[in-house]
Amino acid sequence: MSNKRISLTRYLVEQQRVDGHIPSQLRLLLEVVARACKSISQAVNKGDLGGVLGAATTENVQGEMQKQLDIIANEVLIEANEWGGHLAAMASEEMDSIYVVPNRYPQGEYLLLFDPLDGSSNIDVNVSIGTIFSVLKKPEGSAGVSEQDFLQPGAQQVAAGYCVYGPQTTLVLTVGDGVAMFTLDREQGSFVLTKENVQIPPDTKEFAINMSNMRHWDAPVKRYVDECLAGQEGPRGKDFNMRWVASMVADVHRILTRGGVFLYPWDKREPEKPGKLRLMYEANPMGWLVEQAGGAATNGKQRILDIQPGKLHERVSVVLGSKNEVERVTSYHTGL
Repeated sequence: MSNKRISLTRYLVEQQRVDGHIPSQLRLLLEVVARACKSISQAVNKGDLGGVLGAATTENVQGEMQKQLDIIANEVLIEANEWGGHLAAMASEEMDSIYVVPNRYPQGEYLLLFDPLDGSSNIDVNVSIGTIFSVLKKPEGSAGVSEQDFLQPGAQQVAAGYCVYGPQTTLVLTVGDGVAMFTLDREQGSFVLTKENVQIPPDTKEFAINMSNMRHWDAPVKRYVDECLAGQEGPRGKDFNMRWVASMVADVHRILTRGGVFLYPWDKREPEKPGKLRLMYEANPMGWLVEQAGGAATNGKQRILDIQPGKLHERVSVVLGSKNEVERVTSYHTGL
């Protein structure tokens, strides 16, 4: 990358005009999402000064108590995106059903899905949190828009990314041409390209999992983690470090930056649920980003991006990150 500062807008224009990867309407949509993320970042940074910390009095569709910032971030994304003419509808982890663009605004050809504030448990303790988003093309020939239009495998995404609100505010994006990272320049108020063609090393000595749930895991996950913990004297022949932020954006950002493997597996406390994370709002966009950076993402048995969603808030087990480690965990599940 040259020393010339490249803004997000310029990067997207070049993706559209020079490389032909994205149409103009998708470019404009991604710029709106980025502006919404800047607004959320400002609210997060104010913290107690803005009176936005603490729990709300409502639950989301998953039955989880919402934080005030969950609700604020959800509203920011809806209000920023509903009027631009790029979208037909939106879906959010915080809403029961889809949000169709009101008739008073023009309807576009895209569908936007988002987790407005991932890692909510970290809000009040000032640990990195973020926004995850995914863009799909509305199926051609369908009259109006319905929930069924959203139920597309992750492989059909046309854009995906996240914004992590940490020491820096960083936007990470793919439009199917690799992964680029942009850092928010607060003085200029714009996202500036700081890393492109991000690549995850195929091997790693770092894994991320919530160890307190070990007694609930299935045998393949226990086997993998036990081998990592055995260190240099064990079957892997090397010492591993464990990291766990309890914020998917933070854990995935670390993996994109320096490698590693992230696991959020099925466990026997809720055996009827295939996993904890949401396929449409978390696993699909993160899985595509990781694949675009040379990594892999599976549910332990199959590629996440190949899963056909059956419902809007479907859950899934997740293993993603450095390719060789993901393939090892997957082989322990499949026996291949």
